[in-house]
Amino acid sequence: MHYVLPEHGVRVAFSPTDFTQVNHAVNQLLIRSALSLLAPEPGEQVADYFCGLGNFTLPIARRGARVLGVEGSAVLVEHARANAEANGLEDACRFETADLFDVEACAALSPADKVLLDPPREGAVELVKSFASRPPRRIVYVSCDPATLARDSAVLVHAQSYRLTSAGIVNMFPHTSHVESIALFERQ
Repeated sequence: MHYVLPEHGVRVAFSPTDFTQVNHAVNQLLIRSALSLLAPEPGEQVADYFCGLGNFTLPIARRGARVLGVEGSAVLVEHARANAEANGLEDACRFETADLFDVEACAALSPADKVLLDPPREGAVELVKSFASRPPRRIVYVSCDPATLARDSAVLVHAQSYRLTSAGIVNMFPHTSHVESIALFERQ
């Protein structure tokens, strides 16, 4: 099985047990919004945390950035690598498996110019805290839980001198209370 992101010239293969955004049309809007906020440039080092199959990683790489995709699932990392290769992006993407909820694992991550993170409901507080020692210029945070986004935003704004410069929602699941939030943080 696969889905296509025609705006980015990317085809993403997945198996039935892999996590994907189930609303394909809205996923394309989410990617467009995230990349617009992130504004990846050729040659920049971008990190995509909780990268999954490469839903954001591959479109970022298509823009000319060098992308490190990090994911906790070794199976998803292998699928992301295969997707990068199938799309001719293997030279622009590198993938690693790391526990992004572990303080030491987060501290060991490489620095990046810009970061995109799309964590599960638990948020990414340990990862966000680790940015203090290697602050990216710009962070785009995609969240499926407003409470953990608020918690992690407080760390970025109050403890790390980031400024929240843009925020919005994408209605991934119409007629439900669930939305995807998207926020841009820039270093002051």
